[in-house]
Amino acid sequence: MLTPSRDQGSSLPTRAELDAFRASLRRFIEREVMPFERRTMSDADRQAIQDKAKAAGFWLLNVPEELGGQGLGYLAMAVFWHEVSRTIAIPSRDHSLFGPTVGPILMGLTGKQRERYLDPVLAGEKAACFAQTEPDAGSDPAAMRTRAVRKGDRYVINGTKRFITHAEKADFAQVIACTDPVKGARGGISCFLVDMDTPGLKIATQHTTMMGDAPCELVFEDVEVPEENRVGDEGEGFAIAQGWLNEGRIRHGARACGVAERCLELTLDYVKQRKTFGEPLAERQGVQWILADCATELHATRLMVEDAAAKLDRGEDARTETFMVKVYGDEMGFRVADRCLQLHGGIGLTTELPIEKFWRDQRSFMITEGPTEVLRTALARQILRGGLA
Repeated sequence: MLTPSRDQGSSLPTRAELDAFRASLRRFIEREVMPFERRTMSDADRQAIQDKAKAAGFWLLNVPEELGGQGLGYLAMAVFWHEVSRTIAIPSRDHSLFGPTVGPILMGLTGKQRERYLDPVLAGEKAACFAQTEPDAGSDPAAMRTRAVRKGDRYVINGTKRFITHAEKADFAQVIACTDPVKGARGGISCFLVDMDTPGLKIATQHTTMMGDAPCELVFEDVEVPEENRVGDEGEGFAIAQGWLNEGRIRHGARACGVAERCLELTLDYVKQRKTFGEPLAERQGVQWILADCATELHATRLMVEDAAAKLDRGEDARTETFMVKVYGDEMGFRVADRCLQLHGGIGLTTELPIEKFWRDQRSFMITEGPTEVLRTALARQILRGGLA
């Protein structure tokens, strides 16, 4: 297995290690998972794949070794996110075939918080969701209206969170709320662990999206949370959330690479076989140029993802790079899926091929977890403050 690199200061995995990991994981996914692109995965099927994933060492990959995981860093996880995204048999927002989802917030828990929340998640006994987005503050933490007001040794939370993925399955939420409106995002935002069965917390709406998932709207009405459920110090919520968001941006870029690679592979095979007016599509210059652009953009994105992930593994500030990765990666993934769908013609529109699902997913990713327009603005501000990466 790969050299662990989750902790700052540890060595990065070598190219040979990454390539071996990629090859092994790809074989597993093509053999065990891709067949379910054409048929429904039952609970028994899912359990069988999970058992095989555990036996193969593809379980709790980003969880530190001392907690029972593989301890992989961002660079190795980028390989994982790339490979699992090459198939529509794995939901684009759910990688639980390879273990519970454990982000930076949960892995930073200690003491009683760890015993009550992290350990049960690792054991598969509890599930979590991340609640930051709001109806009027989707990408602007300074505009956050969900308030957490301190009363003695407790906080009372009021507000609404929207488009919260997997909230309907969660046992608790990682909630980002405003504790000091005067201080704003830098010092006025805090993070809380809130049990979903807490009085006053309810799922008001579950949206149906074009991607096939169903994010929820959460309403907090005088929800009381003990002080011991605050993560970190009061006012550190924005910084804590950034760890989650940085990881998410790397994941977006890596996922786009997996989608683009699979779409391009399918298209290369198709244009060599499909003839129009007596010639294979592959012989037409217009088609060749499209393929060349797709391959070039895919390669560029892979290099961007590797660079940003390696910087995070080394403990460096990679906000600029992660902004670039998400903006360029999500748009690249959509462009490639769109071009490949077009080259397939009518058959590309059908569910006989996975391209139309990749197309829908990639279109959504240009909005979710930070619209490209907002991230471009944040990127520009970052560049203006600190120069180029």
